[in-house]
Amino acid sequence: MAENLYVTATEAKSGKSAISLGIMEMLLRNVKKVAFFRPLITVNSNSNKRDNDIELLSSYFKLDTPYEEMYGFTTAQALEYISHGKYSELLEESVAKYKTLEEKYDFVLCEGTDFDGATSVFEFDINADIINNLGCPVILVSSEYNKSEDETIRAIEMSTESLHEKACNIVATIVNRTKPGSHIVKNLKKKLQDQNQFIFSIPEEKTLSNPSIRHIAEKLNAKVLYGKNQLNRHVKGFGVAAMQLRNVLSKFKAGDMIITPGDRADLIVAFLSSITSTTMPNISGIILTGGLLPEKPIRKLIEGFPNIVPILSVEENTFEAARLADNIHAVISPKDTSKIMKALALFENNIDVPALRDRIIQTKITVITPKMFEYRLLQRARAQKKHIVLPEGTEERILRAADFLLRRDVVDISLLGPKDKIENKIKQLGLQLNDVNIIDITKSDRYEYYTMTYLNLRKHKGITIENAHDFMLDSSYFGTMMVYKGHADGMVSGAVHTTRNTLRPSFEFIKTKPGINTISSVFFMCLEDRVLVYGDCAVNPDPNSQELAEIAISSAQTAKTFGIEPRVAMLSYSTGESGIGAEVSKVREATKIAKEIAKKIDPDLKIEGPLQYDAAIDPVVAKTKLPNSEVAGRATVFIFPDLNTGNNTYKAVQRSANAIAIGPVLQGLNKPVNDLSRGCTVSDIVNTVAITAIQAQSE
Repeated sequence: MAENLYVTATEAKSGKSAISLGIMEMLLRNVKKVAFFRPLITVNSNSNKRDNDIELLSSYFKLDTPYEEMYGFTTAQALEYISHGKYSELLEESVAKYKTLEEKYDFVLCEGTDFDGATSVFEFDINADIINNLGCPVILVSSEYNKSEDETIRAIEMSTESLHEKACNIVATIVNRTKPGSHIVKNLKKKLQDQNQFIFSIPEEKTLSNPSIRHIAEKLNAKVLYGKNQLNRHVKGFGVAAMQLRNVLSKFKAGDMIITPGDRADLIVAFLSSITSTTMPNISGIILTGGLLPEKPIRKLIEGFPNIVPILSVEENTFEAARLADNIHAVISPKDTSKIMKALALFENNIDVPALRDRIIQTKITVITPKMFEYRLLQRARAQKKHIVLPEGTEERILRAADFLLRRDVVDISLLGPKDKIENKIKQLGLQLNDVNIIDITKSDRYEYYTMTYLNLRKHKGITIENAHDFMLDSSYFGTMMVYKGHADGMVSGAVHTTRNTLRPSFEFIKTKPGINTISSVFFMCLEDRVLVYGDCAVNPDPNSQELAEIAISSAQTAKTFGIEPRVAMLSYSTGESGIGAEVSKVREATKIAKEIAKKIDPDLKIEGPLQYDAAIDPVVAKTKLPNSEVAGRATVFIFPDLNTGNNTYKAVQRSANAIAIGPVLQGLNKPVNDLSRGCTVSDIVNTVAITAIQAQSE
């Protein structure tokens, strides 16, 4: 079931706010708690003005979300991020703000950008990337206003193609402001016949395209002189009055707003008089230009007119005021009840609401982007906070990662190392680690206790008391012993130490889980539109069939732990029954053993092998090579036949596909210990600590 929806447009002024109104009403009939969120708004955060669409939905539907929580960034803030090369941070923080709403509400309706500001050149990508990282199904909104049918369809095709390239799932396209007798829905369905989406159209409704005087006053920064109680009047057009009265009276139409210099008392009085005339069309209001106001006797006369229409004053001259007014795009104001009701009626009358509701609610988004995966790691780790020990306490990257994790309240942390040295390093880096637990091994009251524990565990291997003392001075041994004794829930090391250094203590006394003989590892390969699991790429050089089968089962269980539906591909240089040779036979036998193990612990687990990599990942190739397989073309867990193949493949994909590789994540140990690459980044450390904490939750 979908828990969110993203309304985005093909261009500016598409009418998506009216669509958001209709969708919100539809959702509130079916979902108890719904929030509204806009990742990017054009309103300046330093002004007193608020985003119209947020105010519109918030006030009409009486949403209880604070305004500041209903948007991510202003366009000015976004531009600042982009200009400093921080596009990734912009996305991350937008997702984080959205997630605060997701935690409190049953459903979040998101509305995209306006394509009407300094960031308009970036906005399509911003929308698509946010859609992807939020995991939202999409409603695409377009407009036929001032365009031919072909132009409208071409714009929709281009947007649809671009969104699909970003792996976005479009559930419906809605074309606004269609012309009488338009065939755009029929023709668009032909063009998009291979797309599984609804196509709807909403006809042109003049009253929605007419701006209110309130909106005009706001856009022109005008002063309201008279008629403040009639600002919701709609303006059908603008008429400039600068000629003599006898020439002007025949030029204006009903619903026009008259633009005239503020010192033309003759025109002002004449137009106000026309309102009570039965032979003249009614105007909607008057704009006085040049910052000029009528003289006192004229103002007194004006004040005597009954039901006076709004009269505004602007600083601009008549020509400039007319130009600005003509460029005003009508919006649905939060206080314009008549427009709101009209928009809702149009939506209800032209959209198959039950069908759209069912499609939205039933849509399951299977795409998992790297940022989604990373965010979920932090969320899951935070949900049941664990204590992780980091033996490399003097390393800058470790300290920066610890600072991030503690500020986000993801885990509790112990740092190992000389206390003075660690505290000085924290101070130099300007980090906030005041409450972090620092353990100086040489001064720890657990040192002797751990030494004797290690001696008892390893004396059958010839370890002496002197050896045990020396081993416990090693931070990897001390940290692992903390985990073994339950004084920490997991350990992460390897930013400075070798893999052997990090893992050797675990192999010595943490040992494997019952029923598992093979310790192995996986990498989470975060591609642009999905996360795959690769195993084993770090531990076992040349596993036999039994070991390979155990690696497959462990990797499937790890995938499931981290929210990835496991479909296991046992990889080889041959697919199906066609290949011969010792390596293919090993994989074929491993597949058979893995299936037998799965029957006992997870009967629904899907395993296929041997499979070539292209047949495992590409649906087109899979149809040719193994057409009836439930795994081929859809695999999520890839088991490599040996370390040489696995290690090279993960690095090739990482570098060639610009993928994020998180790992290696060890599996099979009694308690979680994980190794870092010595070239790891702060982000790598954060992710690995979160993974270790999640592993500890299932212990």
